[in-house]
Amino acid sequence: MDIVKRPDPPSGLRRTLWRLPIHLYRLGLGRLLGSRVMLLIHVGRVSGKPRQAVIEVVERDGRGYVAASGFGPRADWYRNITKTPEVVLQVGGRTFPAVARLLPAEEGGEIMARYAPRHQAAARRLCAIMGFAVDGSVQDYLEVGRQIPFVRFVPQAMPAAAAAGARAGQRQAGH
Repeated sequence: MDIVKRPDPPSGLRRTLWRLPIHLYRLGLGRLLGSRVMLLIHVGRVSGKPRQAVIEVVERDGRGYVAASGFGPRADWYRNITKTPEVVLQVGGRTFPAVARLLPAEEGGEIMARYAPRHQAAARRLCAIMGFAVDGSVQDYLEVGRQIPFVRFVPQAMPAAAAAGARAGQRQAGH
């Protein structure tokens, strides 16, 4: 694995294009994106206002949903959840609260090594976007996974009234 050039998080038109799936969720069409993509509703670390990001679910198990910050620790959503780990997720048609737990680098490596064989084309494309040149070996994916931050979102119980409020907040969130 070689680090070609770690990209900056998208800005300008690229940022607008990356954020297009948020509009599908706002229109109630998040289900169309499937269970490998989720809407993350989190709190801005500076503004304190609701923010949104659509991120890929890299792995899902009995402990929660795992995502990687492909743009590293500089990604806004990642920086926000490190300050306020209480979030709301929408996966398909389900909306629920969760708590973000940062994962150790070794665990990130193991997750990436499991993800890559299941989604070969996506893994190569994601590595290229993130600035890594990989040869497709398990060792390369282990190393990539150690270089990028992984987060496990652990679902929490949500009363019905809070779920309705979360959906309303999702519609109002501007970012």
